[in-house]
Amino acid sequence: MTAGPLNPQIDTSKPHPARVYDWLLGGKDNYPVDQAVGEKLPPEARANAARNRAFMHRASAWLAHRGVDQFLDVGTGIPTSPNLHQIVQAITPTARIVYADNDPIVLRHAEALLVSNPEGATDYIHADVRQPQLILDRARELLDFDRPIALSLIALMHFLPDDQEPYDITRTLVDALPSGSYLVLSHGTADQHPELRVETEAAYKKGAIALRMRTRSEVEPFFDGLELVAPGLVPAAEWYQEEPAPANERSGFYVGVARVK
Repeated sequence: MTAGPLNPQIDTSKPHPARVYDWLLGGKDNYPVDQAVGEKLPPEARANAARNRAFMHRASAWLAHRGVDQFLDVGTGIPTSPNLHQIVQAITPTARIVYADNDPIVLRHAEALLVSNPEGATDYIHADVRQPQLILDRARELLDFDRPIALSLIALMHFLPDDQEPYDITRTLVDALPSGSYLVLSHGTADQHPELRVETEAAYKKGAIALRMRTRSEVEPFFDGLELVAPGLVPAAEWYQEEPAPANERSGFYVGVARVK
């Protein structure tokens, strides 16, 4: 089941963050306008995108091994194998995953590629993160909000400037989750690449994409009231559970996993 407009229109005249990210990951589901933004980004952007994606893989698997079998992934992006449901259902075949994104091209790919195995279930919501209550209402059609849910906000909230209330949106989503749930979040930063901030922000601005990279102290409030699990709020290349992190790898993302009390 897919919730949202039946035939949303794809606008190929304007770049979209999901398609730029797809280009950075080496995908083919993007357009010249998206490629133009990507090509203006610093060379480090591709490695940073890959490290961010790898964090999502590790965090999702870790949560599944801890018994979490419901996931709400907002800002899904273009499907890139392995996708979240493939990682989780390989561990827990009965897991249920709801994806949400506002890009029509993601909707088309979701219908074809984000398909559950027979034991579990997946659903897709065509909605914007700035509509948190709509996302929650539709997610309830598949997910049981009386049991723990992992809320995934990967490489998303830095596309919301302060005046669009990213902290309040996150709080609305988190407050709907029962005790024992988790927030999985990654957020763009220039703390480890301060010399690249101007170039990165200019590339997105030229594509009319709002970008609000935040410092560590500005990312911390997304986790207010939650229990950060080890290793805490760290660069993406440093979030490991069962093995040591690689040495001397910088990252353009802060990441964290936190438990709802």
